[in-house]
Amino acid sequence: MNQRSAADSGFPTTRMRRLRYNAGVRALIRETTLAPANLILPLFVRPGKNIKQPIGSMPGQFQLSLDQLAKEAKEAEQLGIAGVILFGIPAEKDLQGSDSYCDQGIVQQAVRTVKEAAPKLLVLTDVCFCEYTSHGHCGLLEERNGQQDVANDPTLALLGKQAVSHAQAGADMVAPSGMMDGMVGAIRYALDHAGFSHLPLMSYAAKYSSAFYGPFRDAAESAPQFGDRRTYQMDPAAAAGQALREVELDLREGADMIMVKPALAYLDIIRDVRENFPGVPLAAYNVSGEYSLVKAAAANGWVDERTLALEMLTAIKRAGASIILTYWAKDVARWLS
Repeated sequence: MNQRSAADSGFPTTRMRRLRYNAGVRALIRETTLAPANLILPLFVRPGKNIKQPIGSMPGQFQLSLDQLAKEAKEAEQLGIAGVILFGIPAEKDLQGSDSYCDQGIVQQAVRTVKEAAPKLLVLTDVCFCEYTSHGHCGLLEERNGQQDVANDPTLALLGKQAVSHAQAGADMVAPSGMMDGMVGAIRYALDHAGFSHLPLMSYAAKYSSAFYGPFRDAAESAPQFGDRRTYQMDPAAAAGQALREVELDLREGADMIMVKPALAYLDIIRDVRENFPGVPLAAYNVSGEYSLVKAAAANGWVDERTLALEMLTAIKRAGASIILTYWAKDVARWLS
């Protein structure tokens, strides 16, 4: 740099590296921070006793029986994690996914178990049908143009019934994820008329039909038995305008919080939602594929898991999500302690 250009730029009076030499200074001016209180841990629960079954495609994650779930919940509470979101694998599945709204269903039992084991931990429930139906889709089926598809409106009443059963079991928040049109309004109506008008609802408002969900479908045993979910989940190529419409509609129907899923490949959507709805609590789901890719690379010695995971989660927070659902929640709590 010659003398003229140095003077024009402010150099050497202005040196950006002054704020980077000292780790304490870097921490002092850091604008984005992670904390366990921002994190929600997804957990998978199944019937049985003393089961902690490893999920092959998600190293470090397990399907848990209720007794093992209680241990996991206590640990999460002790680590200062904000809460857990529960996904159930029932003993039996049927066309209607009836275990999802049964008083003794696996998730209803799981809610009661967590509330007893870790009373300070927030308990969220996923409100959907894919884990409970024999066909693996997110609602009741109908035939359209010679093909089976999810019947939107008949599914709404059952979503409301499911959410009420979760509330009766003691859930602190319900989180509908099926991307049915009108699902938030139907669930809000059902909760309000069952005496749960105080219960908050976090909608998977912008949920994309993503290949990043692959390992989750192993974990929840929820892969569709035919076709895919492109008729109800969002097209990954859809621009932010469609996501913003989804968010606006869900807020009008009574959503208290909203979510973007997946997170890392959709940071632009998180940012657009944050800028357009600045006062609304915004969550992002750091999904199974994002987690498993890092796990696989770390197992091969190609990346440092801790450093990369923290960088990814920081990016999600920096994009605008104040709440992150992540399988790294316990690890992050330990790393940051």
